[in-house]
Amino acid sequence: MTPTKDRLGRFGVWIMPMTLVRTPVDTQREQFARIERLGYGSVWTGEPPADSPAAGREIFTQLAVMLAATERLVAGAGVANIRRRDPQATHSGAATLAEAYPDRVILGLGGHGGERPLAELRAYLDAMDEAATRHQPDVRYPRVLAALGPRAHRLAGERAGGVHPFLQPVEHTRAARDALGPGPLLIPHQAVVRDADAGRARRRIRDLVTMGARENHYTAHYRRLGYGDADLDGERSDRLIDAIVAWGDDAAIAARAREQLAAGADHVVLHSLTADLTGAVDDLARLAPLLLRD
Repeated sequence: MTPTKDRLGRFGVWIMPMTLVRTPVDTQREQFARIERLGYGSVWTGEPPADSPAAGREIFTQLAVMLAATERLVAGAGVANIRRRDPQATHSGAATLAEAYPDRVILGLGGHGGERPLAELRAYLDAMDEAATRHQPDVRYPRVLAALGPRAHRLAGERAGGVHPFLQPVEHTRAARDALGPGPLLIPHQAVVRDADAGRARRRIRDLVTMGARENHYTAHYRRLGYGDADLDGERSDRLIDAIVAWGDDAAIAARAREQLAAGADHVVLHSLTADLTGAVDDLARLAPLLLRD
């Protein structure tokens, strides 16, 4: 775990799966190399739920493109959906990449739906561990879970190397660190809009926040953090949006990213809500001097 954690540094990059589907691989290679040159420590993407109509490239193939295009970046699955492949295939994919690129792979695991999601995830981890005793048993890679609530944090503490929460405010990072203790990795996703006009910035992010808030597993955790009906009904309140998404000028966004570190994050992955990959990396290039200069 330690060599991978040391590689991460403080800030990385998160890219929507749908953005990568629309981006030719040659352009991806150029932009991943650019992210590395800027000084970010990681690049992440995920994959949609198994029953989602949203498009996404196969996660391990996509991570392989990221790794091959760079020399030292950590590639993170944020997250690999457990309903898209069996546990042996997941271990094999992660272990093969970790063998080819030592200390440069983090496997995030999660999956929405199901009557007992934590029991399902625990059983999946059991099966992965069993598969690892028979296939590539000497290859190690960190596992993090898409854990939001206390029970999920306990599971992460018992069976994984940490957590990778998506679309959560700073107060969630603080609560997660308290639950996990000092050792496990805590790698929050931080959405970003570089726009100082409040109305325009909030319009750009409302669809993403509304999508997350509509789903029960997000709504329950927002309520746990003190958000009520006025925040979660309809289009979601400005209060909730402002807590989840860093918007404004570069200094304001950098300040929010540093708040995540102060709340206990080991590494913060910044997600520019820009429609194309090159535009997103342009945003990250403007932020880099404020985040990566010391």
